[in-house]
Amino acid sequence: MKFLPLHSICFYLFIAGLTGSCHSAPEKNNEIIIQENGKKSYYGTIDKDTVYAYTIKNNKGLKAVISNYGGTLLSLWTPDKSGVSGDIILGYDSLAGYRQKTNPYFGALIGRYANRIHHGTFQIDGKTYTLELNNHGNALHGGLKGFDKVIWTVNLVNDSSLALSYVSRDGEEGYPGNLNVKVVYTITSENGLVIDYTALSDMKTPVNLTNHAYFNLSAGKDSTILSEEIKINASRYTPVNDSLIPSGEIISVNNTAFNFLTTKKIGKDIEHVKGGYDHNFVINKKDSGMALAAELYDPVSGRRLIVKTTQPGIQFYTGNFLDGTLTGRDGKKVVKHGALCLETQHFPDSPNQPSFPNSILGPGQTFHETTVYLFSTK
Repeated sequence: MKFLPLHSICFYLFIAGLTGSCHSAPEKNNEIIIQENGKKSYYGTIDKDTVYAYTIKNNKGLKAVISNYGGTLLSLWTPDKSGVSGDIILGYDSLAGYRQKTNPYFGALIGRYANRIHHGTFQIDGKTYTLELNNHGNALHGGLKGFDKVIWTVNLVNDSSLALSYVSRDGEEGYPGNLNVKVVYTITSENGLVIDYTALSDMKTPVNLTNHAYFNLSAGKDSTILSEEIKINASRYTPVNDSLIPSGEIISVNNTAFNFLTTKKIGKDIEHVKGGYDHNFVINKKDSGMALAAELYDPVSGRRLIVKTTQPGIQFYTGNFLDGTLTGRDGKKVVKHGALCLETQHFPDSPNQPSFPNSILGPGQTFHETTVYLFSTK
């Protein structure tokens, strides 16, 4: 993660409406729309909170619809090589779908810690913290009620950008410290969807933020993504056990099914990977700046996706746990390998793995990471 001076980020968060000071937080997560040029529509109600869907777009056909529930990317429309627009991510027809216990985080913002923490425990300065367990005795994607299941505050919305914030209180899901989080979605004139993450804590705490969009570049015309072609800019990956917990090793992709240094079809070697791909790849990069992470191409539609990020890793997940029991948009069943995830991130279980990049955010430091999804056709 990249660190910014505390006084600078505090001022920035105050101006953006995220918090009144470095360590204080608003009493309620009330919506504060500073500017409303973007399309806003009613999406549902949870208890006394109103859920909205916000549309941001550019003039080249790229359009995103985002909810303040879970900061969820509800849909993402982009043209194919013939100019026909299609929704390239999985989702549901209504808010009720996203609130199902079986919802596999479609399009959601993930935190406080994306991916898995072994046994839901870690130590900071000799003190052991115990998290809520929600994945075979481990903590996954923030716990029982992670950032994907809360109502985010809307701080700014216009035609091309939406800024959301959330205050995660000390002890929430077992994590220490009050964490002020801000996420900004922006559609650019270059046909990019930029997701910018910022967080500030008053105690040392693990932080790992990502978005869990499930991509199918055919916009559903192909029921699986096995024929899509992918390239991952990673010479190494982190192997896992049967519970998908990293061993702590960082090994070469050479002569393995994990070698995506040159473009290949996703289905080419997937049978050689037990359960399918659900692994963290170590992005080839020299510093904390923006770097190419992955390229995805669908030969039928001609859609192309390039992922760039400041994060050190990317989780490539091929929808292995989708089994046809979920009904997505338009009444369509979501089948195994029906979509894929490219989740930019810090490594899984980093708080327990000293060989992995640091994921502990302390007071006076700022978590700031950016991911860009660039769309084109060929």
